[in-house]
Order: sequence, then structure tokens, then C-alpha cells
Amino acid sequence: MKLQGNIVDIPNKRIFKGEITFENGQIVSLIEKEHNVNHYILPGFVDAHIHIESSMLVPSEFAKLAVTHGTVATVSDPHEIANVLGVEGVHFMIENGKKTPFKFNFGAPSCVPATTFESAGAVIDSEGIKTLLENSDIKYLTEMMNYPGVLFDDVEVMKKLAWAKHYNKPIDGHAPGLRGDNLTKYIIAGISTDHESFTYEEAFEKLQKGMKVLIREGSAAKNFEALIGLLPEHFESMMFCSDDKHPDDLMLSHINALCARAVAKGMDVFKVLQVACINPIKHYKLDVGLLQQGDSADFIVVEDLVNFKTMQTYIAGELVFDKGKTLIKSVPFERPNNFKTNKKQVSDFRVESSAKRIRVIEALEGQLVTNELIGNATIKNGHLVSNIETDILKIAVVNRYHDEKPAIGFIKNFGLKSGVIASSVAHDSHNIIAVGVSDEAICKAVNVIIEHQGGICAVSDSENKILPLPVAGIMSDKDGKTVGQEYAAIDNMAKQLGSTLNAPFMTLSFMALLVIPSLKLSDKGLFNGNDFKFVALEM
Repeated sequence: MKLQGNIVDIPNKRIFKGEITFENGQIVSLIEKEHNVNHYILPGFVDAHIHIESSMLVPSEFAKLAVTHGTVATVSDPHEIANVLGVEGVHFMIENGKKTPFKFNFGAPSCVPATTFESAGAVIDSEGIKTLLENSDIKYLTEMMNYPGVLFDDVEVMKKLAWAKHYNKPIDGHAPGLRGDNLTKYIIAGISTDHESFTYEEAFEKLQKGMKVLIREGSAAKNFEALIGLLPEHFESMMFCSDDKHPDDLMLSHINALCARAVAKGMDVFKVLQVACINPIKHYKLDVGLLQQGDSADFIVVEDLVNFKTMQTYIAGELVFDKGKTLIKSVPFERPNNFKTNKKQVSDFRVESSAKRIRVIEALEGQLVTNELIGNATIKNGHLVSNIETDILKIAVVNRYHDEKPAIGFIKNFGLKSGVIASSVAHDSHNIIAVGVSDEAICKAVNVIIEHQGGICAVSDSENKILPLPVAGIMSDKDGKTVGQEYAAIDNMAKQLGSTLNAPFMTLSFMALLVIPSLKLSDKGLFNGNDFKFVALEM
């Protein structure tokens, strides 16, 4: 097959009129040739770090949406499903992904469970990591979130790092705010990337010390504006990623949008495209073509190099997106799950107290980090309750793997004036998490999720709205468009209940993420992520 267009030669920083010939999934020739075609042909985009599960779609359905934006491959961390189902969950993701032409590149989840301070559904120890890394389908060791374990030479952590080095596979990092000598030790341990930088200065130090820095722009964490200024000088050591991408956002854009934003800032298009298309392939040694003779025929056709609107996407020579329509078909798949808790009572969410002051989690728009505040306690009938006037609302985390008493805390900036929102998508262990204005509302929402064995829901006085997630309690069994529309409807309901957050459910899903400072809530209690220890709710 032959295809003509303006060919974008990223390594040599030139664009020329040309023709590509490809057969049996490979580029046979790539020549200069005059023609009247105005569109551009370039390598496909690669998301350098993403949890497919956070799209609430199984890989085969994620692929159908991603190719519409010119994405041909991902570096995929199956950490979320691994925390629910262990190695079985990782194999589910690999096998489901293989049913499509899309190039998923899965890693071995390094931190399952992420910490010992929460209840997960599975454990993957160093022997489990060894077994996974032996598999040619596993391309790298995923983000080492247990950076205290690295700094203090934890035996299991060091074994996991050693196995990755033994199999010559890259090691991803996860070290928000880590600086100075501690950062140096983290890097010396063999960790080569970081996607958690949220300031220019932090990312600059990591680049200076030899790390590859990923510019992350997801549905919750948005670090593009803080870090993009580093790209012109450090484009050879940077990549784009989304980390977590909700389905309604994925319907709109992907890595293509980051390219458009960077170019709109006046940045050299070749540098931007090296970050978006070339660097992930070289760093992770991916089997993805770079638009050169002999390469796999993985490339895209875009209208221009300003908006990067995709016209066609080819993967291994197969046309998978054309003229607004995805050509990847849905495939059948199993629905593995791990949901064992029973329904709760309203009394389970009550906290007797006479405290005057309490610790409060401060959620921050567009960030995974939180602050710790000291707020006034609101007591009613001898119990701590939500206060919608001060926007200090009750938050609960319910162990979904065993029957245990819920953990209770309080949080600011969700803004709900009535009702509750709840989810079984709660990084990293994916227990049930809920924020609401009353114990009754929280209990009701938690039980709706338990009834459906997973989902996200919003509950008001008159309505329950849920998006069921029967695959591990974190993914839907439906197609991307349907999930995106249903998610958007629930997201809209959360905002009608008063939430002022741009992505309330995505933000909620990170409020139990203990490895991101500073104050979070696990199913075992309120946790200080700076000191890695539990703290009291009451002051």
C-alpha cells in the first residue's frame, strides 16, 4: 500500500513531500515525491505513563478511543488491577490488550500493595516481580512509589529493583517532592523516570541529575503549565503522559492536545514531537515504528501541525481509524472481580466526639498532593458531622475485601451542599471511598456500590445514579462512548450537588493515595504521607 503526504522527519528536523510504501505491517520504502496532498504523516503518539484502568475501560475498549487521537501505543502500568487481583489481573490486561492491534506495553507493578498502611486485595512480592519480568510481554518495572523503602534499603524493595536490572528492563519512578541527597540516592538505585514533579524547580533538579521527566496532564493531576517551560532545553529527556484519564476526557483528546498546547506557546514542533513520539519508544525499547524504512508501519495522518487533528491512524500497517470512525472492533472478555464486604449500617459511619478541633484534608484542584488543615469540629448529638457552611465534609473509606469498620475523616474543597459521591476507584487499593453531607447519605451510597460490586455513584435525596464497574470493581464492561456519556452524567450530578471541582470523582479517587503527601485517608485511618505514619483525627 502507498500513502502520500508531507512527511515529518523528526530526527532530521525536516518536512518533505513524499510517499510511503508499506506491506505486511512494515514500511518498505519512504521516498521524496511531488504531489498535491496537504496533510502530514508522522509517527503515532505514545502515552509514556498511564493506568488504563483509570479510563474505566478494559484495554480493548480504551484502544478504540485512543486511536481517534493518533495514539498508537502506551506505556501502561497495571498497578490498579494488580492491587485488586494480583498477577491474575496483570495477565487479564495483557491478554485483553492482545485482542486489538493497539500496542500496549505493560509493566510489572512494583508496589502491590502500595503500602502496609492500607488493605489491598493482593500481594506481589519480589518473587512475583521476578516471574512477571521474565515474561517478554512485561517491558519494565512500574513506578517505585515506595520511595522510603528505597531510601532505607528495604530488603523486598531492593530485590525488586535488582530483578529489573537483571532482566535489563527500565525502572519507573514516583517521587513527588523528593529533592537533594534523597533524590540522588533514589536515582542511584536505578530509577530512571519521574512523572510526579509538580514544580519547575523540582523537575529541573531531576533532569540535572539524569532522570527522564514526564510532563503529566491527566483528568486530576495537571502539571503541564508548571513544567512545559523545561521542554525547549530538555526535550531529549522528557516525555508526555496522562497517568490517569477519565473516559469523558479520553473522548475529547489525548497526547495530541499536549502537542497542540506546546506548539501554541511557540515551541519548536520537532522538539515537541520528539517528546510525544520518539522518546518513549527509545527509553522503553518499544516495538513501535518511528517512520523509517524497515520499521513497523505505525504512523498517523493529521490535518496540520498546529491542532494535530487526526485523520487516519495506522498500526502495523492496519488502518485502525479513518475519517472520524474507529475501526477497532469490540471483543468478548471475562469480568474478574474481588468484592467481599457486606452492606453497612448508618451507625458504622458515626464518630462519637467532644473535640473542638480536627485534622482536615485539603483537596487541591488539579493536584494529587493535599494539605493538612486544622479545622473546627462540628458536633451534633455527640457525634462529628459534616458542615456544609464551612465546607468541611465527612469522608469515609470502606474496606471492600473484608468486613471492617469504616475509617472516617474530614475534607475541604469538595463543596457539596447536599447528597454524596462515592467510588470503588480509590488509588491504590481500590476500597470504597465516599464524601457526603450526612452519615445517612454516605451509608446509602456505599451500599449502592456494594450492591453493584463496584462503581462510581452520586446520591441525592431523590435520585441514585451509578456507573457500574464489574471488572475488578474499577472498569466497565461497556464501550468507551457509553461509559464516557454515563460518567459525564454522574460528574454533572456531582456538580449539581454543589461540587466546584473540575473532576470531583478523579480527585476523590486520590484521597486514599497514601504515597502522595500530605494528609490522606486509608481504610485503616488518617495518614500523614510526609512522615509515613497514622495521625489522630481529633486534636
